[in-house]
Order: sequence, then C-alpha cells, then structure tokens
Amino acid sequence: MHHPFTNLFSLSQMARSGRWLLTCIVLTVSANGLSAADLSPLEQLGKQIFFDKNLSSPAGQSCASCHAPEVGFTGPDSNTNLKTAVYQGAAPGRFGNRKPPSAAYASFSPKREYDAKDETWIGGQFWDGRVDDLVEQAKGPFLNPLEMNNASAADVVDKVKHATYRGLFAKVYGPRALTESGEEEAFDLIARAIAAYEASREVNAFSSKYDAFLAGQAKLTAAEQRGLDLFANKAGCTACHPHQKGADGSPPLFTDFSYDNVGTPRNPGNPFYRASSSVNAAGAKYRDVGLGAILKDDSQLGKVKVPTLRNVAKRPNPQFVKAYLHNGTFKSLKDVVAFYNRRDKNPEQFGAPEVIENVNREELGKLGMTDAEENDVVAFLETLSDGYVDNRPSQNEPEFPATSRSNTSQDHFRGARDVIRVVRFRTDMSPSNQPSPLPR
Repeated sequence: MHHPFTNLFSLSQMARSGRWLLTCIVLTVSANGLSAADLSPLEQLGKQIFFDKNLSSPAGQSCASCHAPEVGFTGPDSNTNLKTAVYQGAAPGRFGNRKPPSAAYASFSPKREYDAKDETWIGGQFWDGRVDDLVEQAKGPFLNPLEMNNASAADVVDKVKHATYRGLFAKVYGPRALTESGEEEAFDLIARAIAAYEASREVNAFSSKYDAFLAGQAKLTAAEQRGLDLFANKAGCTACHPHQKGADGSPPLFTDFSYDNVGTPRNPGNPFYRASSSVNAAGAKYRDVGLGAILKDDSQLGKVKVPTLRNVAKRPNPQFVKAYLHNGTFKSLKDVVAFYNRRDKNPEQFGAPEVIENVNREELGKLGMTDAEENDVVAFLETLSDGYVDNRPSQNEPEFPATSRSNTSQDHFRGARDVIRVVRFRTDMSPSNQPSPLPR
C-alpha cells in the first residue's frame, strides 16, 4: 500500500518530522553542470573521494564506477547493463546481487520507518533500506567484498591519507583529522564528505525539461503531454511517483520512498545465481526478498524501495542500454512500461515473479493502455533527465534563457527566489552536531 499523495512527498513534510535539516539556497544551476566553485569545500572533497579509483582493493573501482553522472548516477557501462545489469566488484569474478541504484536524489529520503496510517515502510538507503542515511550508505561499498573489497575502515583511511586531495581534507576537517582521529572516526568523516557531495546541487540538479515545463519555460510535445496525462491518470504512476510540486513550491521527486513488490521476474543474466556457496548459499534457487530479509518479516518479502524516476532515461547516446528494476532484468523503458501495463494480462510475455509473495496486483499489471499509449508514457519519462537545454527557435515564446552565475536570485528553471533544497543529512548532520576539526 502506498501513500495516496496527490502532490510531492514534500520537503516541508520532512522538515516538520524533525529528522531533517532543510537548506534554502538560491539555485543557479548551469545546464552544462557545475564548476568546482559551485560546490562547498566539503562537497568538493566528497566529489574527489567519490571519483577516486584508488580506494578499492585492488585499485580500479570508485563510487562513480557504478554511479556515473552521465547516466543519472547509476550504472555507466552499456554492455554490462545489457548482459548482466549487475556490476563486477573490484575483485575479479565477484558480483553483487542487484543493479546499482541511482545516487541522485537519494539524499531526500528520510530514515526508514513504518507509517502505521498507510501501513507501509518509508525511507532508508539501498534497494532494501538496510541503513538509514547517506553517511552509512557511503561506508557500505568500501567494506563489501563484492564491491570495493577493502578489508577494514583503516585500509580506506590509509588510502585517503596518501590521496592527492589530502590537503583539501585537512582544509575541511583540520590538519590532524586523518592522523589523530580514531580509524572509525576518520572513516566517518570520509563518508560524511561523500554524503555531502551526493546531497549537492551537482548530483540533484532539478534541471530536466519537466522542471522547465513546470516553470512555464518549456512546452511538452503532443506525445509528452499525452504521456503526462496517462502517467497521472490511467496508468496510475503517481501512486508511487508523485509528479506535482508540493504546496511549498518544492519540486517533485518522483518517488514516495515506499517499498513494493511489482512482481519483477528473475534476471537470468544475474551472475549472483552462479556465485560460490560462500557468497550465495542458495545457488540458482536464490530469491531476492528485499526488505523482507532486513526486517525478517514475511509480509515484506519481495519488496524493494521505489526509485525516483528522475534521470530514468538519461544516457549518453541513443544506443546506450540502461537496465531497469532492482535486478536489471528489463533493458528499455518501453519494456518496463509494457510490464507494468500487461503483466497480468500477458504473464507468459514476462515470466513469473521471482518472489511471488506480496505482489502488488491492485495498482499495476492490467492498466489497459494501448501500445501507442505505452510509447507516450515513455516519451514523458524522457522529459525527466537533468541537463535539458531547449535550443529550438520559437516565435511564440522567448528563447530558453542561458544560465550564468549572477547576483540575482533568479532560478534557472523555477524562477523562485529561494527554493527548498536538498536535505544534506539527518538532524545529527546539522552544524551544531557535526564533528569539530581537530585543533591546528
């Protein structure tokens, strides 16, 4: 069951919950991305760490290896997406069990908690919600033997001590933060920097065509408009992917952060089924039960976190293949929309659910859309990619404004003076609760 939102799971709601610190800032996001000057020193440090391939064992894998900006901070290798969708870790031959989720907009997710009113779990990080916030999420891949494969937090800290950006680390946290902090404390500082970058304007740009449309600065094509109408009505997508601004003017996130089992079939290319028994004791019979395994609750078997649809179509070129749903079994948005539409009408077309328990049969599976309507929904989803620039000349409306940093408070897409922006961390990340730099 999902939140019956008609508007955004708004940032003001998070603020009222008392768990999040909201930052109101003026956005001047360039469609071509942000320069280093647009990031705070802490965010710059986090970016350096995020892209550092020397922090795995053996070296060669960074956070960005599985969460690259050109594809919306998810898996950047077209061939991998096509064949397995699950990425190999730093150690050759080791694979996880799921495709990489998008790191973009993840900073908006609240900590995991049960909403008794709507009888559903909300929030958390990773597909299965196993940690509460971005700081803990950032630590996970470093120590996961199937990902970056470091033996300990101390190993990660030692690598950062010798990194080219160690001077920036000292500028942010103090000159003795790496040498005189405990290993776990220093590791926490590293994770906090990554979390700050993942909460930055660079990762959460709100610069899609749909954002421009909401601001009255772009027009949807006929197919995109039909797709929006279907998305909001006949297809019922907004049950989990709210598409309207919040009452406070905050932009839609296209997720309600809930958990669902949509009946995803097995991905036969997933190498985790063939992993050694020390990694996957169930072998070919393995089932990814998602949140159910974390909570040890049969009523949650098969449920995974509802992802944002922002950047769902973002890719470097039309030939690039993206993988969809948590195990990457589908290779195009058309396939996903068709599955949501026809799953129960034509089950032989898609295969049985990997986890049969708790499949959502009320909100999807037999939506009654035509093939043309499926295509229209895809056309709308393609408007959600960040980095939109309208270069088409028009005699009826002003040319899409160029962006530059200025002293004005004009926001590139929304025209707001102050916009409620990304929450950076939980309340314990507020300035009063952040660790102080060590004495100089």
